[in-house]
Amino acid sequence: EPRPPPLPKKQLQRAESLPEPGSSHRCHGDPEARAGSILYSIPAPPLRHGQGAAPRDGPSWAPRKPLTKSHSLGEPLAPSSPQKGPAPSPKELTFGTADGELGQLLESPAGVCGVVLGCQEASLARLSAQMQEELVGPEERQQLLEAELAGKRWAALGVLDPQPCCQSGDAWYFRVGFTFEHSQLQFAAKVPKPCCSSLGVQSSLGTHCSIQRLLGRFTDRLPRELVLPGIPGKQSQGPSREEPACAAPQPVLQVLICAEVPQQTLADFVKGSHALHRTSPGHYERLGCLLLLQLCLGLEHLRGQNVAQGDLCPENLLLVQCPCAPRSQQGQKEPPGLSLPRLLISSFFKVQEKPRPCSSSQEQDWRQGLAAPSPPAAAELNVGRLIYQILHVDISLENILGFRSKRLPEIPSLSIYSAGLKRLATLLLHRDPQERVSIEQARGILQVLLWGPRQELFARSRKSLALLRGWLQVKRALLLLRFAENSAGARASPGLEEWLCCQYFQGVTEHTLYQVTQALY
Repeated sequence: EPRPPPLPKKQLQRAESLPEPGSSHRCHGDPEARAGSILYSIPAPPLRHGQGAAPRDGPSWAPRKPLTKSHSLGEPLAPSSPQKGPAPSPKELTFGTADGELGQLLESPAGVCGVVLGCQEASLARLSAQMQEELVGPEERQQLLEAELAGKRWAALGVLDPQPCCQSGDAWYFRVGFTFEHSQLQFAAKVPKPCCSSLGVQSSLGTHCSIQRLLGRFTDRLPRELVLPGIPGKQSQGPSREEPACAAPQPVLQVLICAEVPQQTLADFVKGSHALHRTSPGHYERLGCLLLLQLCLGLEHLRGQNVAQGDLCPENLLLVQCPCAPRSQQGQKEPPGLSLPRLLISSFFKVQEKPRPCSSSQEQDWRQGLAAPSPPAAAELNVGRLIYQILHVDISLENILGFRSKRLPEIPSLSIYSAGLKRLATLLLHRDPQERVSIEQARGILQVLLWGPRQELFARSRKSLALLRGWLQVKRALLLLRFAENSAGARASPGLEEWLCCQYFQGVTEHTLYQVTQALY
């Protein structure tokens, strides 16, 4: 019988060898060639004794079944691609990053430690951005709302309560409803009080968690059912069936539509929290630190846009309930006063280009700063006064101006935050402007008071940049672990305090910590 033709040895050698230069170009359009290009990294199966090289189910030249390509099998080996691309940045790494890219990055001078630290910083930045979007809403949605509310007046808004939900020092706020994308939304209609208007400035402040956001404005007659407390002749006692024909028309006022509905002012919060301060001083003073931190962040944002707070007093600082509620609290709610609200700055004015004239003495400058409405240089003095007001210590203007000595009223030591708040108030109210800390420094001191490093860190080791760098790296890792554990356990979604903490560890450096701890401790 005639013997079968010999097997094609050259094809077997091609399957076991690396692809020749240019073979990758041929396999783009040929599916059989593309399948064969994957086989070079798989060793050929051993031949059994007495068998030919051809498989039992078909000849060797039959089309092979394509293999599923994976990161470990589908990428060309290093010898076939001598040109290496740039190593990815730690900010671009994910759990699914190819091992080849990881290996290239681990060979860099930064090494494993540099890669891990870079990933942590990038992860904190992403988490911070996600939490901020949960707090203030997506920017695109706000732009859609602004376009939808353009030209709308009272007739398009549903007044939910004729009584103001909040009354600040410069405006009344009414809860109104508006239908958008088949959902009922709640906004606040801000009716400015006479001689209290900063509408042009407020319209161009950008989005910030501590700045009141405007969605629209209009000028219209006030609905008769709305009540303006304290304005005789400009309010009604509710809708009436029989109204006199000669009833005076309602006033025409400019109205602002605000995204956040305020619950109360900081003055209302402080006034109603005496009992909480006595029973839970640590929790209350921590809330005070977090409120002051939000204020400093908002003031920093305003200074970057050459805008100042109009009247920095507790009556003009609004408190708003945060939308981020715990995911699974099984019906449990925090008692009133224990949850952290958002603090909003709502009164603004444009800073004049002409600098404030210098006074002849530090004492005169200090008194003018406290007595003036709120020049930019007086923001630090007003924040210092707010610390005393939040801690229920009398620090009225007449009181503080009556002190001839350099001593300020005593702040009782009730919690671990008392001494730090007293130190910060002293630095903010210093008579010498050169010794007075700035708003940026005050923000850093509040962050250290809340999240460390505390003074006991330096009890065993001398304070140094290396010590602070190590502390910062460990705290970042522990913070990310806490977020991961809380997410896996479905305890609670991150809220305002977690976002503020994430912001702190995202941007702080060991050099900043060294300066802040020097001023604080």
